Amino acid sequence: MPIDEARQFIPVRTAVLTVSDTRGPADDKSGDTLVERLTAAGHVLADRAIERDDLDAIIERLATWIADAEIDAILTTGGTGVTGRDVTPEAIEAVAEKMIPGFGELFRWQSYQTIGTSTIQSRACACVAGGTYIFALPGSTGAVKDAWDGILRDQLDSRFRPCNFVELMPRLTER
Repeated sequence: MPIDEARQFIPVRTAVLTVSDTRGPADDKSGDTLVERLTAAGHVLADRAIERDDLDAIIERLATWIADAEIDAILTTGGTGVTGRDVTPEAIEAVAEKMIPGFGELFRWQSYQTIGTSTIQSRACACVAGGTYIFALPGSTGAVKDAWDGILRDQLDSRFRPCNFVELMPRLTER
């Protein structure tokens, strides 16, 4: 799909949340990958954090960022699997106003090209809450690359045609 160079690029102010019981700032490869890709694309890293796989802590972090007018989008990595501690999708659902089911569907299709049927274990999802986009990605660097390179790079670029998420941002809180 084409980038229309005649259109203005609008940087998206993005927060990155890593959800993990085992990773810290020194070994957060998936978070690092997201930050590298979004800043290389010209977007702004508005904030970054790591939260344990704790439903209440994740919800609290998301709610804080949703309320922050300086954050347009939140990218999470981790906690989207099917084990007992994987609660990121439940946190997303708790704050969501509108789910974006096509994101998870497209992510799993994209991921299928790389890891085959193992993609069925991913509960990647997305929503809009308080005028903020939230995208929940699996915790592997490969999954983060698939999601950014195959979906988010274009959908978070205001020049992407025929349409993109950025051009809808001013209307996300309409009633």
